[in-house]
Amino acid sequence: MNINELKSLFGKNEFDSLLMDIYEDSSLIGYQNNRYIKALDKFESLFGEGEVEIYSAPGRTEVGGNHTDHQHGQVLAASINLDAISITQKTDDGIISLVSEGYDLITIDTANTELIEEEKGTTVALIKGVVNEFKNRGYKVGGFKAYITSDVLVGAGLSSSAAFEAVIGTILSGLYNDMKISSVEIAIISQYAENVYFGKPCGLMDQMACSVGGFVNIDFIDPANPVVNKIDFDITNEGYSLCIVDTKGSHADLTDDYALIPTEMKEVAKVFDKEVLGDVNPDEFFSNIPKALAGASSRGVLRAYHFFTENKRVSVEVNALKENNFHKFLDTVKESGNSSYKFLQNIYANKEPLNQPVSIALAASEYILGDNGVCRVHGGGFAGTIQAFVKNEAVPEYKKFIESIFGTDSCHILKIRKYGGMKVQWVF
Repeated sequence: MNINELKSLFGKNEFDSLLMDIYEDSSLIGYQNNRYIKALDKFESLFGEGEVEIYSAPGRTEVGGNHTDHQHGQVLAASINLDAISITQKTDDGIISLVSEGYDLITIDTANTELIEEEKGTTVALIKGVVNEFKNRGYKVGGFKAYITSDVLVGAGLSSSAAFEAVIGTILSGLYNDMKISSVEIAIISQYAENVYFGKPCGLMDQMACSVGGFVNIDFIDPANPVVNKIDFDITNEGYSLCIVDTKGSHADLTDDYALIPTEMKEVAKVFDKEVLGDVNPDEFFSNIPKALAGASSRGVLRAYHFFTENKRVSVEVNALKENNFHKFLDTVKESGNSSYKFLQNIYANKEPLNQPVSIALAASEYILGDNGVCRVHGGGFAGTIQAFVKNEAVPEYKKFIESIFGTDSCHILKIRKYGGMKVQWVF
């Protein structure tokens, strides 16, 4: 559709039902209309008028499976109603010309996508990695012009980079492959781009949740062939919102803390002649605690205890959603948070025991919520964010209380989005 026609229709609120379907929140409709119009304006200023398509990919939240993926366990993740959107125009020159909001123009020749070491850690590397793996898998690629803007919060554990990768993969699927490439395969391609071209050894959870959408259960028992199951469940029908609280704690100098979790878990696995805990029989572990303590640290054993119980909790959460037992789901989310605090011990850094913003956020949440919600650490831990599922009627009070502690806009009220990477299409 032509840019000017699209701007007119967004301006006349013709797409309100579509935006409600995507973003799940009536209070955001005005914001999204304006956001799309501004993005169209920016594309026009960069690349001129013409026919365009719009693509979208969301951020994600980890719901269950805290530090289980690296041990070949299970996770439960979900897409959220913050996303990257791309105003996109197909070209026939094989050149990708792309501007991300706040950054300079990037140009990439799709015929020349070899890995260049000096490009690692750059957006160019990410895009080239996605394009190259499309070609490796026998899919069509080609040129396009794009302006991408994202409201996925950077540094909040919501996977802004995975949303970007997913939107690039979805664009290539839509423009050149009739939208026939599965969201699961786009996620695997995105992980390849980030691992090999960008140089970050990430797992697959982020990309899978952003690409597939909704609640997604991923079993990493065979990391090369993860088992992915999408779960159709709408928490909006339960009268709950998802809140992500930014405690403003710094992730700087926490590399060692993060690294010690898989290291210590693997030390326990080694006691049982396995590489990772996912390959250890839980009953064998629980029947041989003295053996584990003789071969590994006490904290390592506690972290292993967390892994085995957390892995089981993911299955409980998945079944609870499938059976529409939301109360069971919430109880298990709370159990997950308690286990991370007591056994995984990723709530604060040992080298800074007097600085505990995540602990404060959890304590404050439990105090103000009572029976109106549950909370847990979100993502890697030690600093950063917590997650809370909150009854809608309790959200205003929760937000006010939390922001009195951590500052304005520290509490982000989100919804679970049912769509992953998608072409935004309109029907009249």
